[in-house]
Amino acid sequence: MAQTFSPRSILLCVVFLFSTNVLAISAVLGIDLGTEYIKATLVKPGIPLEIVLTKDSRRKETSAVAFKPSQNAPKSGSYPERAYGSDAIALAARFPGDVYPNLKTLLGLPTDDEIVKEYAARHPALQLEAHKTRGTAAFKSKATAKEEAWMVEELLAMELQSIQRNAEALAGSDSTVRSVVITVPPFYTIEEKRAVELAADLVGLKVLSLISDGLAVGLNYATSRTFPTVSEGGKPEYHMVFDMGAGSAKATIMKFQGRTVKDIGKFNKTVQEVQVVGSGWDRTLGGDALNYLIVDDMVSKFVESPAAKKASVSEEGVRGHGRAMAKLLKDAERLRHILSANVDTAASFEDLYDDIDFKYKINRADFEKLAEVHAERVGATVQKALDVAEFDIKQLDSIILHGGASRTPFVQKQLEKIAGSDKLRSNVNSDEAAVFGAAFRAAELSPSFRVKEIRISDGSFYPAGMKWTNPQDKPQQQRLWTEGSLLGAVPKEVTFTNHEDFSVRFYQQVPSTDGAVVDRETKVLTTKNLTASVTSLVEKGCAHPDIHFKVKLRLGAEDGEVEVDNATVECEAEVQEKEGSVMDGVKNLFGFGKNKDQQPLKDGEESSDQEASESASTTESTETSTTSVDSSSTSTTATSASASAESAESSPVPKKKQLVVIPVDYAVEKTGIPGLLKADLTKAKDRIKAFEASDKSRRLREEALNQLEGFTYKVRDLLDTESFVAASSPEERAKLEKKASDASEWLYDDGADASREALKSRLKGLKDLVSPVEKRIEEAKKRPELIKDLRSSLDQTNTFIDTLKGKIAEADAYMSSLSASTTSTSETSSTVTSAPSQKAEDFDGLEDEETTSTTTATAVEDRGPAPPLYTIEDLKEITTLSQSVIEWLEEKLAEQEKLPETADPVLLAKDLMEKTKQLEKAGMDLAMKSVKNFDKTKKKSSKKPSKAKAKKGSTKTGSDGSEPTIDAKDGENYIRFGEDGKGPSMEEIEEMIKRMSKEQQSKDETKTKHDEL
Repeated sequence: MAQTFSPRSILLCVVFLFSTNVLAISAVLGIDLGTEYIKATLVKPGIPLEIVLTKDSRRKETSAVAFKPSQNAPKSGSYPERAYGSDAIALAARFPGDVYPNLKTLLGLPTDDEIVKEYAARHPALQLEAHKTRGTAAFKSKATAKEEAWMVEELLAMELQSIQRNAEALAGSDSTVRSVVITVPPFYTIEEKRAVELAADLVGLKVLSLISDGLAVGLNYATSRTFPTVSEGGKPEYHMVFDMGAGSAKATIMKFQGRTVKDIGKFNKTVQEVQVVGSGWDRTLGGDALNYLIVDDMVSKFVESPAAKKASVSEEGVRGHGRAMAKLLKDAERLRHILSANVDTAASFEDLYDDIDFKYKINRADFEKLAEVHAERVGATVQKALDVAEFDIKQLDSIILHGGASRTPFVQKQLEKIAGSDKLRSNVNSDEAAVFGAAFRAAELSPSFRVKEIRISDGSFYPAGMKWTNPQDKPQQQRLWTEGSLLGAVPKEVTFTNHEDFSVRFYQQVPSTDGAVVDRETKVLTTKNLTASVTSLVEKGCAHPDIHFKVKLRLGAEDGEVEVDNATVECEAEVQEKEGSVMDGVKNLFGFGKNKDQQPLKDGEESSDQEASESASTTESTETSTTSVDSSSTSTTATSASASAESAESSPVPKKKQLVVIPVDYAVEKTGIPGLLKADLTKAKDRIKAFEASDKSRRLREEALNQLEGFTYKVRDLLDTESFVAASSPEERAKLEKKASDASEWLYDDGADASREALKSRLKGLKDLVSPVEKRIEEAKKRPELIKDLRSSLDQTNTFIDTLKGKIAEADAYMSSLSASTTSTSETSSTVTSAPSQKAEDFDGLEDEETTSTTTATAVEDRGPAPPLYTIEDLKEITTLSQSVIEWLEEKLAEQEKLPETADPVLLAKDLMEKTKQLEKAGMDLAMKSVKNFDKTKKKSSKKPSKAKAKKGSTKTGSDGSEPTIDAKDGENYIRFGEDGKGPSMEEIEEMIKRMSKEQQSKDETKTKHDEL
């Protein structure tokens, strides 16, 4: 029977569907998390793939955050001012201990890692320490001395929050940005990926997915291209993305192809596929490493300079001086960028160290000599990717360059030496391809957007496996995935011989700095009811050797973590066949019986069951003729059940082999670097929120300060303006000048540290003095034009009223004369008109309307004026209103003329506009009343049957002397109202007044001519 749903269920489904769609429609963000720069792209309905600009309108933000120490001790509950991007780097020379650049390299690494030690050496002013529970890098800030050390994840979260704020400003005030896709380098381990996700979580960002840098570039490359379809015999394309940024160099080989897959119904579709087949990297080969080459050369030449030698300056002293190193590092990057386009460059430093000035020169040849070892590392990175993919360089179709450091001349020379110049391509945006790819992936994962279908497969990049203890208490280890395995692939089924609860530890094989491979644990799987499940199988007849514990595992497509699909324990056991199954019931219903009942009978053999079935069938057929179908079905089912019961008693039920599967409960926990406890996580989030609230309060105070300062300058200008002087009294100007002067002096004294409330109070005091004068100026400027508009409305209204009154008087006079003539001719009309015969009635209404006429129409050539649609009572309200407005206007004008310019006006602009609106509304109401009256007249005339057709627009006079009516037509002197269900517009009303005036004028002229004759 088909499944049915109640109306309530359907309603709930519809509500859930619409609510889900409403919640899903929001903006998403793609973030390219670089070592030196962070870039973001917003995707929103109506805004497809738009770069999020910084507050300085730049397309990328420097990856740095700084705490600017306040001059005075910070107040309780407040935090120092934060700076981001280039503003933060600009503070490095002044506050080197509170500027935190290039934090990406420290994520997820313990403080004893060589990369962390190198970072600390390059930034000696930073107070780096180990986190109390995680052991990862944290920084103690002088600007927040009372606070605990800031985790790297907290500092990165602040940078992401700044990006989020800029994105929401681009998306609009009604939009929020909560979902992101973030790029990560392929060498990021599970711990480093978790650190990125933690940073996003601290500021309320949901990471839809992490995507490797190379795959993001490849995805952007595929969005505008179509590749050969392998289903039709095409060969896939293989491209390498060589990405060299500030922190590292990566080479990713990908396969690009099309594939025909099944679509909805009987249709097929072609989708594009991008799959990572191999990757290589060098974690420390990047623009920063090249900058440090120049810095080291600067330090050595500075120490060898005569002035430094005279002062006995040592390299250790310079390298340990935070301010000097910050200056050198900032200029080193600038020099490297210049050398990419020029052959030489120079820099000068004033008071670099110990009051010693320094001038530095370098050319491209010297720089490339310093970087000879780094050039060789470029080739090693490419070769590692080829080895993982088991490819030869000749099999690549092209090498796509990405990243700022890939534009360095010696890097491109090395790539040309390896692959040839014909394979190097710059056909993607080397700065923004990755962020556009990440944003495309975010739109693809969001239910709010529909994009080109491109199926991607990222790589695992590290071998991974599991460790456990077997039933013999011997440790075992098995590799499950290689560095070329794909994320999100078909799960692998692993079989264990353990029959008691145990744990499985998953690990990732990561090379250490000394070249050795280290197994880093990532997760642990612990069974909960394996022992009880095995006991249950044994009770069902399973032997221990036949019982197997199976687990299905995969690498998650979003972050590469191990995911457990299911865990079961199973064996093959002999079980009895189930009686009365659905299939047997169907067979019995149609008279086929069970399998054993369908065996052929031997010669001369009859079955008692068959006879019973036949007799039952005969009985049922007899009863069917007198009973309903339902009772017949019930009787048949009961007969079948009784037959099955008798069969079960007469013969034993056979057994068969069947696979018995029992689900096993399990728990999966993350291992490795300890995660934050719930209390610590809440504390970190609250601390960032408090910092943000402090920044917001500071921004609002600065806005109030700027408004007050700006208003004091405005007051000075107003006091010199002629219109302001004319509209204000000397006392008002003196008071305002004194108050503005006091506020100005206060701003540069005690007001510098005043609260936002005090600043707003001062501003309000000044505005209270300026606003009345500005209102007088504005009123005086608007008043003449508004008075003119009001007088014009009054003139039109009075003309309209006079015209209507004239038409009403004319119609009344005409009706009086018409009534008198009708009375005098009533007797004549009665003798002329004879009773119609039966023969005449047969042809009534068949006359041609062009030849049909009435006695009245022939006798009376002048049809008279059109009957009015108004009465004197209808005009009473608008007449009273017009007269009251005239009296009010004259009274207010008289009062206003008596007042000086420095006094507050009594005739206000808002009152003039209100009176004008009242007149317009009264005219509109009167026009609508005419439409209603006309509709009533039209309906009344349509109800009267007429045997003879008159001409269109002719006057019809009833035999009872009733008032004549007018058929509406499209004519020169008529306006058709209400055809579209709307009332007449103001233009239509004005047109009606003009036509009525014109009609009245023409009739007056006709009457004058008649009098002359």
